[in-house]
Amino acid sequence: MKIGITEVAARAEVSEATVSRVINRRTGVSAKTREAVERAMAELGYERSTRGQIVAVITPWLSNPFFADVAELIEAALAPHGLKGVVCPALPGGIQEREFVTALADHGVAGVVFLSASNTIENADPETYNVLAARRIPFIGVNGGFDGHDAPVLATDDYLSAELAVDHLWALGHRRIGLASGPTGNRPADRRVEGFTSALVRRGVDDPGALVVRQHYTIEGGQSATAELLRRGVSAVVAASDYMALGAVRAVRRQGLTVPGDVSIVGHDGSMIMEFVDPPLTTVRQPIDRLAKEVARSIVALVSNREVPKGELLFSPELVVRGSTAPPRGSR
Repeated sequence: MKIGITEVAARAEVSEATVSRVINRRTGVSAKTREAVERAMAELGYERSTRGQIVAVITPWLSNPFFADVAELIEAALAPHGLKGVVCPALPGGIQEREFVTALADHGVAGVVFLSASNTIENADPETYNVLAARRIPFIGVNGGFDGHDAPVLATDDYLSAELAVDHLWALGHRRIGLASGPTGNRPADRRVEGFTSALVRRGVDDPGALVVRQHYTIEGGQSATAELLRRGVSAVVAASDYMALGAVRAVRRQGLTVPGDVSIVGHDGSMIMEFVDPPLTTVRQPIDRLAKEVARSIVALVSNREVPKGELLFSPELVVRGSTAPPRGSR
């Protein structure tokens, strides 16, 4: 016998409309009534349809522990609300991202989270977002927004990230500080460049743009950018990601120099594993716990047809000082 909401309503002694509200996570049901319905469903073996319960998390590079950590935290924060996070790894702005979203929209996805995906790219193809908006499927962005769509955006304060890194190195005595940045047109990278150059200008540095090299968010990108910065005479490097920072360490060592003996390096993201590299990496940690909880809160509200504040909500990062930074050799 197939168990339906009629049987659940009879067991819980509530109306079928109340059962429907519980199943679809609607408001207007007391905690006691919700508990009674959930208990009745469990006792009768009622199986919820997954349709309308899936939240897609579109993100690149799951091989990068930072993105894997954030995706896992988002999934965990959604679970208590009856939503199932499904991670969809795809290159930002590529056709795979659009195909993921279109297929999930056809299946009845509840919402979509763009975690540093095409929402980080300037002038990204809007077709993906248009599909969601046309079907009234809510979506939010992490570390980047959506041109033409008034969707919520949650982001780490990249200007503050740059200031924290520069301030730390400047206080140690470094005056030739370089930035190994992400590519042009990447919103977090562009913001960090602006924050970095502004931080140096406030400290009296002329032409700080000459101390910026743009590359990919990879170990190889960090190595290439740092090699160029070393040719420009820097004694410290701020990397746009922890992976780029690992490439920066490699570039320094391939020139017969040491970290932090000859060159100090600061990363960005705050992956836990960076505490165990050699040397342990000083980094600007993104507040991923708070970000993930706010992502879940926003998605649950949107799925329940509740208002969510529009605009961008900024989260303050934290500097974590470890072994990859020290005063410049000549000042010791």
